[in-house]
Amino acid sequence: MTIHPGGQNICGVSIGVLSLESYFPKPPGHIKNPSSLPFTTTYEILHGLTVQKLLADPSPELLEPILSAAKRLEDQGVHAITGSCGFLAIFQKEIAAAVSVPVFVSSLIQVPLAYHMTNAPVGVITASAASLTDKHLEGVGAAHVPIVVQGLDDAPEFSAVILRGERTQMDLGKVTEELFAAADDMIERSPDIGAVVLECTDLPPYAHQLQARIKRPVFDIITLASMAHSVAHRYAFPGFI
Repeated sequence: MTIHPGGQNICGVSIGVLSLESYFPKPPGHIKNPSSLPFTTTYEILHGLTVQKLLADPSPELLEPILSAAKRLEDQGVHAITGSCGFLAIFQKEIAAAVSVPVFVSSLIQVPLAYHMTNAPVGVITASAASLTDKHLEGVGAAHVPIVVQGLDDAPEFSAVILRGERTQMDLGKVTEELFAAADDMIERSPDIGAVVLECTDLPPYAHQLQARIKRPVFDIITLASMAHSVAHRYAFPGFI
């Protein structure tokens, strides 16, 4: 007989998500759309912390509520913690130090992995190239990796809805085309790119189409979360000897 210690209100949750407050659409493949994910999730909403605020002013004052939310996720019994915005990378080390479960708040953690896998510069497609700093890359151990950064700062639909928060309605087809245009520009500038990392958590819904277009490995927060889930929950292999 196996006796479990109990103490959890809800069981069976793999990944806890530190979630910025946002109300634009999250299609299947988004970390804030659990209906499509290959792992179970729970969420701590960081009320008042928007994309606009995190990108414009990632000050230390933001850290205390983020750490409190991470600790609440740990108390709920999650096995790992991620985030709903890649720019949380600037606080990766502090969040990881505050809890005892694995923390991977940004897909940018995969930048060194992508580089070592391809031995080539890594393309980073980010919501805002203007907001992505050395501190974000240092936070995830990617400061010395050769990268090519491509932002969506000037993409009309993406920037209006996600970067400036002008409305919640979003044309997903336009966002797809804007991502394609950004990727094409990046590859044209640097054809030696070996792989692409999508910093922005709003881009994984389009990753399969992007990969078909650029013919390179594409990493994002879902590939990272899926790996974290698989190492936190190892299963017996099927088959026989």
